Amino acid sequence: MDLIYYAVNIAFFKVLFLHTELIGGWSSEQMMVFVGSYLLVDAVNMTVFSTNMWWLPFYINRGELDYYLTRPISPLFFLSLREFAANSFVNLLVALGIFIHAIAVYSGPWEFGHLVGLVLLLVNGVLIFYCIQMLMIIPVFWTQSARGFVDLFYTLGIAMERPDRIYRGWLRVFFTVIMPFALIASYPARIFLEGFTPEVLFHLTAVSAGLWIIMLGLWRLGLRNYASASS
Repeated sequence: MDLIYYAVNIAFFKVLFLHTELIGGWSSEQMMVFVGSYLLVDAVNMTVFSTNMWWLPFYINRGELDYYLTRPISPLFFLSLREFAANSFVNLLVALGIFIHAIAVYSGPWEFGHLVGLVLLLVNGVLIFYCIQMLMIIPVFWTQSARGFVDLFYTLGIAMERPDRIYRGWLRVFFTVIMPFALIASYPARIFLEGFTPEVLFHLTAVSAGLWIIMLGLWRLGLRNYASASS
């Protein structure tokens, strides 16, 4: 299923480039660097976080969060990284291969430092992806729903798969500030492909830090509202 997902995402842009030379200001080679970037972020999330995020609402609703709250370690850290999805690791290798191939065949100028910056910013993109997903799960503390707003998260997550320059007006503000899916892979790819700009890096840093602070604050607020199995 994931291999089909990768093929469809690559084919989608390949078909578009049969009819145009640029999309969002990027050529076909540049777009493949972007595609490889967001596929890699998605694969890391599926391997490291996805299984843990799936079970978190059940722990909250059943009162099973008690076990993790009594451990001598951050419960958020433990719950987020408790299980490693070994079955998704092959997908991660495939996505990594697509990413490396896109960089290898890219004919534009770039330096090793640019690649290091891209990888570091994609790590930040993984954290952004994680924070947004947590923001959709944390309301379970109040709603006692089975999944929170995770379905909305996956619906909006399609925005990660498009270059940020296609968004205009309020939609651009929404996807670059409020629900910053466009920062996950598009901004890192822009810095790699177009060079460092202080404005882009500042925006990326400010939104990432703000999102992390908001997520932690809501997590702590949710724990205060948590009704444990013993209550």
